[in-house]
Amino acid sequence: MQIFRVGGSVRDELLGLPVADRDWVVVGATPEQMTALGYLPVGKDFPVFLHPQTREEYALARTERKTARGYKGFAIHTSPEVTLEEDLARRDLTINSIAIKDHSTLGSSQKGLKTGPDSPLVDPYGGQRDLQARVLRHVTDAFREDPVRILRVARFAARFPDFHVAPETMQLMLEMVKHGEADHLVAERVWQELARGLMEATPSRLFDVLLECGALKVLLPEVDRLWGVPQRAEYHPEIDTGVHLLMVLDMSARLHAPLSVRFACLMHDLGKGTTPAEMLPRHIGHEERSVKLLKGVCERLRVPVDCRELAEVVAREHGNIHRSSEFGPAALVRLLERCDAFRKPQRFGEILLACECDARGRLGFAETAYPQRTRLAGALAAAQSVVTADIAERAMAAGITGQKVGELIHAARVAAVAQWLGGDATGAT
Repeated sequence: MQIFRVGGSVRDELLGLPVADRDWVVVGATPEQMTALGYLPVGKDFPVFLHPQTREEYALARTERKTARGYKGFAIHTSPEVTLEEDLARRDLTINSIAIKDHSTLGSSQKGLKTGPDSPLVDPYGGQRDLQARVLRHVTDAFREDPVRILRVARFAARFPDFHVAPETMQLMLEMVKHGEADHLVAERVWQELARGLMEATPSRLFDVLLECGALKVLLPEVDRLWGVPQRAEYHPEIDTGVHLLMVLDMSARLHAPLSVRFACLMHDLGKGTTPAEMLPRHIGHEERSVKLLKGVCERLRVPVDCRELAEVVAREHGNIHRSSEFGPAALVRLLERCDAFRKPQRFGEILLACECDARGRLGFAETAYPQRTRLAGALAAAQSVVTADIAERAMAAGITGQKVGELIHAARVAAVAQWLGGDATGAT
């Protein structure tokens, strides 16, 4: 039995990055031997075990053979005869196909990895070379057997923006899309990789790669059609709606936005892709069209509820939020009510963050302040100062019920916001 640390932890250590999760491959062992040593079996499709102390994953070396189109349909083979090189050959990229010998106790940390003839590294596919050259390159032609790898390459491009996709790998991805492999991706895997890519340092690179290989048109046609759609230059100096989208996504990363906000940024302008040609570069009514298209995306990819709901409000209301500096107290309270800000104030803060990303994700606006965010947060705080329970109690004592109570609460909130605006130098009354 030989044990090797493999994959991302080795890659990140070579890059001088923090190492989070560590994965291990066991060569020359059987499931029975692993169980006898105290490892806990957890793998459903192939033998994977948890270390009895560290709880890190140890997988038996294996090979894979594709038996059907798409992500599902692989024949897995494990045996003590499978070599480390054979196991590494099934991995996606050369930079993820580097292993290190485990010379110490299982699960121990390896620091200061060195290259050279005396190196503990096992690198049969040139992963170190590609790390130095900043290249994302597939290991073998078996890459084409798993379309999820297209998404993974795009995600790694977002994580490592100074890396480029090798021309032969991009060509292979183009062929996979052309042959229909991307059509068979299951919704859960698409969402999983999309969500992880959105949370990387430069999410725009995810879509650069998917656009170049043609996968974006298959997976997110609503997003793909935004490229080449013009916007009014006085509001969008970058003009192209797709370019604007990428700038918004990178702004969301710069502002450390959570996933729900980043997804809302991705979805906020979908309707501009369906604007009639004779209306361009204006996009009247694109907000409602965006909401309709967004619902289709969320159903197709089974997007989590929190992401879907936030994205819907942002798509519908971002124009109004941008214009809210012109709103008086009544219009401000109506906007807060449409955004459900009184019931979900934390989510409203995320809505405002998404709108700031949209406003600053424009050519020449990255360093521009977004006062609407501060003003609306202040308006909400003023309206929240109204004690609704007291109003309801007085109304009931006077025999007022139902919708009339809501109208009284609304009026009190408008009055509170009006009073706040009176002392707010940034707000018009």
